[in-house]
Amino acid sequence: MRRFLMTAAAFVLATSAAFADDIMASRYGNTTMTTDAKGVVTKIYYKSDGTFTGKQANQSFSGTWKLDASNMLCLTFSVALPGLTNPTCVPASAHKVGDSWGGNGRTVTLLAGIQ
Repeated sequence: MRRFLMTAAAFVLATSAAFADDIMASRYGNTTMTTDAKGVVTKIYYKSDGTFTGKQANQSFSGTWKLDASNMLCLTFSVALPGLTNPTCVPASAHKVGDSWGGNGRTVTLLAGIQ
């Protein structure tokens, strides 16, 4: 599940500077997709009510998210996932739908719509 931890961390790097008041706004109703170096795809779907759902292969997960004043995004999973701290917190940065970014063998893409 270490791969899952790295994937979750990559997911939270996010959204458009156009939404400075809510940097998560470009994620609502869209898909945040991470592909790791082995080709494993993980998708997270953020909602404006502070909840998220996601899937990796045949494993689904859900929970709540919170962005603090310093743009640290914390994901609290409904059921703790092996290899992850609960909550898992990472810095978030601005991206818009269509953007791709990455590092450490991972690519993150913010896709339009639920995919």
